[in-house]
Amino acid sequence: MPEQSLPPGHAVVLGLGLMGCDIAAIFLAGGWRVTAVEPREAAWPAARERMARAVAQLGGAAAEAQIAAAPEAVDYGDAAVVIEAVPENLAIKRDLFARLDRLVPPGVPVATNASGLRITDIAAGCATRARMANLHFFLPAHLVPGVEVVRGEHTDPAVCERLAAIMAALGRKPIMVARDVPGFLANRLQHAMMREAFAAIEEGLATADDVDAAVRYTFGFRYIAGGPILQKELAGLETQLAAASSIYPSLNTSPEPSPGLRRLVEAGHYGAKTGQGFRAWPPERVAREQARYEMALQAALDVLREADAD
Repeated sequence: MPEQSLPPGHAVVLGLGLMGCDIAAIFLAGGWRVTAVEPREAAWPAARERMARAVAQLGGAAAEAQIAAAPEAVDYGDAAVVIEAVPENLAIKRDLFARLDRLVPPGVPVATNASGLRITDIAAGCATRARMANLHFFLPAHLVPGVEVVRGEHTDPAVCERLAAIMAALGRKPIMVARDVPGFLANRLQHAMMREAFAAIEEGLATADDVDAAVRYTFGFRYIAGGPILQKELAGLETQLAAASSIYPSLNTSPEPSPGLRRLVEAGHYGAKTGQGFRAWPPERVAREQARYEMALQAALDVLREADAD
């Protein structure tokens, strides 16, 4: 494919949180030179460790010369792409994009990694908003191959094609999203399922463990082989129509988040990061589950690559 012949270039990543580190690692593993802009200099050592680990998981070995960390704006003169991965706050992102609008040379794609905010709103007022789009990665970004390329209301389609080509050259799977709607594509699908999952727990239909098992060991298990539309076409759309007619009337359609989820969050029980969620999360369990989770993702990535090789 032509896009896979793109030579490595220079990527600028703004923000070295979890997502920023993993995004930088994707470029480093692909042989790119990366400049990471992170004002919290105390965060650099841990960020470098996470990037090195992520690159190693991708089978690469980034040389120290490939990565440069800076506390503030850098020279964007030879950048091939700029990706923002700062906190999910519209005011912060708007302020940053207003500066990138002036500092980044015309023609260089500028992308946000926003997971819920629209690029249309982030880039509002920018003179060069036509070269701004959303590259939505999924945590852990270096192990989850899919990347949504979201076109804003003012984005030049050629910019999305260019970003998709860069992602494909780095071994990612670009997913083109034609309209800038809340949740884009993947999160809309995911949150439709999550609404029903939380409702099942709230209504006493199943425990959190059984909800997870139902997804992992039944329909979710098949997703590595094929998406939901392919699965239903292989099985027969008439079966889907019959099941939908029976099941849809009883599905949860609340426009509000689950009351149970809200109670946990209001109590400060966020899950692994606070030690309590639907389950107790002592440190040893967090470490064990994180290692198992990443190992499974790496194995799944290998399966996908082999299955899609032809």
